[in-house]
Amino acid sequence: MTGRAPIAALGAGRMGRGIAIVFAFAGHQVALVDIKDRDEAGRTTTRQAALSEITNTLQMLATIGMLRADQVGQIAARVAFHDLPSAPDALAAADFVFEGVPETLEAKQQALEFASLHMRDDAILASTTSTILSDELQAFYDPPQQFLNAHWLNPAYVVPLVEVSPGAKTDPGVTKALTELLEGIGKVPVVCKASPGYIVPRIQTLAMNEAARMVEEGVASAEDIDKATKYGFGFRFAVLGIPEFIDFGGGDILYYASRYMSAAMDDHRFAAPKIISDNMEKGRIGLSTGKGFLDYENMDIDAYKLDRQRAFVEMLRHMDMLRPPVDED
Repeated sequence: MTGRAPIAALGAGRMGRGIAIVFAFAGHQVALVDIKDRDEAGRTTTRQAALSEITNTLQMLATIGMLRADQVGQIAARVAFHDLPSAPDALAAADFVFEGVPETLEAKQQALEFASLHMRDDAILASTTSTILSDELQAFYDPPQQFLNAHWLNPAYVVPLVEVSPGAKTDPGVTKALTELLEGIGKVPVVCKASPGYIVPRIQTLAMNEAARMVEEGVASAEDIDKATKYGFGFRFAVLGIPEFIDFGGGDILYYASRYMSAAMDDHRFAAPKIISDNMEKGRIGLSTGKGFLDYENMDIDAYKLDRQRAFVEMLRHMDMLRPPVDED
């Protein structure tokens, strides 16, 4: 026994398999649970496909240096596959269950109601939905205070972020327990209220649609937009968060840029939200005033700027784009 919480992934598709890898990698025993009503041949095929994919993924991760090749078998052995006959016992044994069935309300309801029948009342159930609000799904699980959402970004075994969204009835202690579990396996959980798109999908939906629109309008080629994203947009936001970036440059810049873009494009989608003009009125512009979206009053601003510049240089080095200066001949 490892002393680590037993985990179950309810749903043996891509998300369930990814989560199984994450927790097995971190030393947890994981039950990969498929509750579809299949015949014996179907259960065998699904089991073989799921476990083979997990092993193949671990071998790929070993190839790129995330683990040693001799660790693949040990990690894969921590994942046990359970089909419908053994699913109740697997769910009853788990401290945390991550539901990852297909993104339809019918499938979610069926899975959550099944889990309600077999999970312990003190266990925690987290859906991994990327589209349905936790408040809506909470109605399908009893006890509702033990339910919340944990939105993983694919591939789950690589991307650090997990968006945690409690429902209206979620016990705050449940949110705390889940975030501590995620932090314990090296993930970065962020808590957000039940809102369409959560954080990352909401931001990236706007960015992806705008990129597609620029291709459509002939502003630039898809290849050049990709370059701009990787070496400009993505480069900066790998170091600075978006509210932090607004403060770094100054909220006044965004205020005036938004006014210009909204008028030039004749499109309200470029207009700044009210909080930007409110911050302008209150002098919350960012680094220059000591406050913006974040508070900088007790911060050594020069040291902070130097640290961020150092991080940018490290990004250049990571991308193998850091060039030495040219010496005089």
